[in-house]
Amino acid sequence: SSGLVHPTRGGYCTSPPDDLLHRARVWAVAMPDVRAFSHVTAALIHGLPLTRRLEELALAGTLHVMARTPDGRTDRPGVTGHRGLELRAVDLVDGLWVTSLADTWCDLATLGPRVLSVDDLVVIGDHVVRILDEGSDVVVRPGSSTSPGVRALHQALGQRVRPRGKVLLRQALDLIRPRVKSPMESRSRLMFVRAGFPEPEVNISITDDLGEWLAEGDLVWRDKRVVGEYQGAVHGEIKQRSADSARGHLLRRHGWTVEELFADDVFRTPRRVDALRRFAEHLELDPRTLLIA
Repeated sequence: SSGLVHPTRGGYCTSPPDDLLHRARVWAVAMPDVRAFSHVTAALIHGLPLTRRLEELALAGTLHVMARTPDGRTDRPGVTGHRGLELRAVDLVDGLWVTSLADTWCDLATLGPRVLSVDDLVVIGDHVVRILDEGSDVVVRPGSSTSPGVRALHQALGQRVRPRGKVLLRQALDLIRPRVKSPMESRSRLMFVRAGFPEPEVNISITDDLGEWLAEGDLVWRDKRVVGEYQGAVHGEIKQRSADSARGHLLRRHGWTVEELFADDVFRTPRRVDALRRFAEHLELDPRTLLIA
């Protein structure tokens, strides 16, 4: 029919593809079976938390497609081809074959430090670990630095031969932790680690002296009884603010110090310096021994 749109050889649709998933579905129909979406395309299909700049570039750019090495790179307009699919696991997501979460994380490092920093890879890695851990039968102990998800990232990297971005990935792996629930929890934790603070435990249960549950803390320094609570957009609703306030009062009555953190405390220098100094005081740390900047 002359009314059909023909975005690529062998692929037809009734209207021009208007988003990445639509484009990917058209190309998936037209391409050989032994292919999978990879790199930033796979990351978007998996729903990984990319930086805004990278997400915008990925949405507007070509689709990344990976083939087995003997088959050669996919060569057609609108596609960036890659080889090495035989070294990667694949997942079926929304009807599309994509490289696995762990392999996609490894592949993103090939973009280089000008596109993704170590901290960006930690944010993405924390998210991948949480998804993989939730899909396992293992209960990850609070405060643990390893888990099925963390081990999956190590395994994916270990299977690569001279991978691009290996240094970045190794640095990020040392900082990835289980039980992280949001990108800003990752960035808040990294802010303290970069400044030389003792690393906080992430999302742990806080109990009273009798062992009764009081609350779950985002960033917790248990020995100093200090809690950092990141307040994102979801905490702006009055019902959630009420619950947060009640939780804070409860913890303070039991001898805990509770400090709120916001995005500006992480990204804006004056706010970040002030927040780090407040926490240093609560943790009885000498600011002169820290990298507060």
